[in-house]
Parts: sequence; C-alpha cells; structure tokens
Amino acid sequence: MRTFDGWLRPPRLRSGEGVDDDRHATWLELFFDLVFVVAVAELAHTLSAHLSVAGVLGFVALFVPVWWAWIGSTFYATRFDTDDVEYRLLTAVEIFGVIALAVNIHDGLGSTSAGFALAYAGVRGVLVFKYYRAMRHIPEARPLTTRFARGFGLAALIWFASAFVPVPYRFGLWAIGLAVDFGTPISAGTLHAELPPHPSHLPERFGLFTIIVLGEAIVGVVGGIAAQEWTATSVLIGAFGTAIAFSLWWIYFDNHDGSAVRAAQAEGRIWTYQEWLYLHLPLVVGLTAAGVGVLHVLSGDLAAPLPPAERWLLCGSLALCLATLGLLHRTTLECAGDLRPGAGASLYRFGAAGFVLLVALVGGSLPPVALVGLLALACAAQVGADLRAREPEAVASSTD
Repeated sequence: MRTFDGWLRPPRLRSGEGVDDDRHATWLELFFDLVFVVAVAELAHTLSAHLSVAGVLGFVALFVPVWWAWIGSTFYATRFDTDDVEYRLLTAVEIFGVIALAVNIHDGLGSTSAGFALAYAGVRGVLVFKYYRAMRHIPEARPLTTRFARGFGLAALIWFASAFVPVPYRFGLWAIGLAVDFGTPISAGTLHAELPPHPSHLPERFGLFTIIVLGEAIVGVVGGIAAQEWTATSVLIGAFGTAIAFSLWWIYFDNHDGSAVRAAQAEGRIWTYQEWLYLHLPLVVGLTAAGVGVLHVLSGDLAAPLPPAERWLLCGSLALCLATLGLLHRTTLECAGDLRPGAGASLYRFGAAGFVLLVALVGGSLPPVALVGLLALACAAQVGADLRAREPEAVASSTD
C-alpha cells in the first residue's frame, strides 16, 4: 500500500543519458493532450467561420499561444515529471486553464480577448511554479530552471496585464509577451545540450499532438459528408480527403524519430534541434487549416468550382504542410548523418508543395472532385517516393 510520503515526490531529472530509456507518455499526459483536442477544434471552428486573409491571420495569432502552452508543459514533463500528487494537481489546474483558453477562442481577438489572455497567463503561471519547484530540488538544473522561471514568469505577467489594457494595445502586449516566451528558450544556448529533453519521450509527445491535429482532417471529412446527401461525388471527395490525411500521416511518421534531440545532446547542434522543434508549429497550423478546407469543400456545392477563398485555404494549407514536412525530413536525416537521401526527399516535398500551389493558381474552373483528387494524388506520390527510396535498404537487409 502506498504511503502518504510516496504521494509527494520532489522533481527529479529524467532526461540524462541512460535514464528511463524506455519511457513513454503517461496516462496523465495523454489526458492532457486530449484536452487540447477541444482547443484545436475551437481554432478550426473559428477559421471555418472567417474565411478571409484577416480570418487566417487571426487563426494563426490564436493558434500560437495555444501551441506554446502545450509546448511549455511538454518540455517540463520530459525533463522533470515525477507524476506525484502535487504534479497531478498542478496539471489539473493547467487543464482548467486550457479549457478556459478553448472557451475564449471563439472571439479571442474581440470580446473574449481579455479572458483568453487571463487563461493563457494562468496556464503559464502554473508552469513557472513548476520550474521554481524544480529549481529548489535539482541543483544541477538551476541555470536552466532559473532562466525559464524568470523568462516565462515575465511573459505571464505581461499577458496578465494585457487583460486590463484596451484593444488594440492589448495585442501589442501579447506580441511582447510571446517574444519573451519564445526568446527565453531560444537564447538558452548550450543549456539545452546540458539538460536535453528525453530523446524518445519528447518525439512521442510531438507525434501524439500531430495525430490529434490530423484528426481534425478526418472530422472535416465526416462533418462534410454528413452535411451532404450520399452521392458518388461526395463519397469520392471524402475518400480523397481521407487519403490526403493518411498520406500526411505516413510521410511524417516514417521520418519521425529523436535524432534531433540526440544531436543536441551529443554534438551540441542546438540550432538544428530547435529548427526541428519550431517547424512543428507551421505543420500543425497547416494540418488544422487543411481539415477546415476539406470540410468546406464537402459542405459546399459539389457541382460548381470552389470559391477562391476555399480553394486557396485548402491548397495553401496543404502546400504549407508538404513544405514543412520537407524541412523536417531534411533536419531529421541531417541529424542522423544521412543528408543525401534527406535532400532528395525534401525536393519531393517541395516539388509537391509547388504543384499544389499551381493547382490553386490555375484550377479555378476545376470541379471539387477533380481538384481534391489532384491534391490526393500529389500526397500519395510522396508515399510512393518514400517507398521507392527505401527499396535499396530492403534489398540490402534481405541479402545480409
């Protein structure tokens, strides 16, 4: 039977070499990620209701702090999580904060912007308390934990103060707060190599979040078909939309590992590791927007060409995903010391992104089924290119 003393354990460093080699996401982390499903869904609904340049910019402006709230908790957990009662209760408070973020997203740049700012400041405030707790109990981590506690604490105070400042000055404080938030870890330099994130746990968490966002594309397919009568055209477009999501899943996870984190630890390649980290932001933004694009295709007039805003939303977001996947693939293989195959794969991704943008540019007269079919073909071709690139590896392994 567990004693009371066993319920309260101080933070301990869990990212060192040989520590928790087989570590996976905990049930609490999975639950925490699930809460972000609601926030991502609210972001998608907001974009769906405002298909314009201003709407896209507003969607991105709200997406960044939501994603950064997830990043903060994830990076703390990968280094210091002990899953004791105090940590669980602090995470519960964070969950309430994320729920408050989601509730205030619907008009997060308007009437609910003050509530959004307070919710974000609350989530970050809990993170700051966690870092002060780690600073007290883990002396060797104090250079990093002190830096993070002070930097993130300053940013949280700026966000809190912004709730009491009128619009548009409130958004200026948001920009300053995010600059401090992002600048704190970016400027930490070699501290990342001295206390690197866990090389298997962190990529798993990023993969789980990516799957959450990919789920929005499937939600778009289901919601769109539900709004239409079951016809050959609607089913075919739904199949194409599912094929796009499945292809993006394939090419992301077939090239997803912890080599960037290991390179930061073993070789001090901090910038490459940070490039891998921050490239996930445009990826999840693009995936969420692509899901909204599929929804609008399926819920519109399937016999008429797509309106320009919807065509560019779908094609632009998919091009962003493909280009980002190309950069991620290149970064991963470069960290693994295998640049030449990575460069080739990146060119395939960039070429597909260019093709998708070309479809957006000249495909104004295409019926929706043809346009989405071309996009699905471009994504499926990436899977074929990856399989073909791995043929020599399969042949070599079979002859060993």
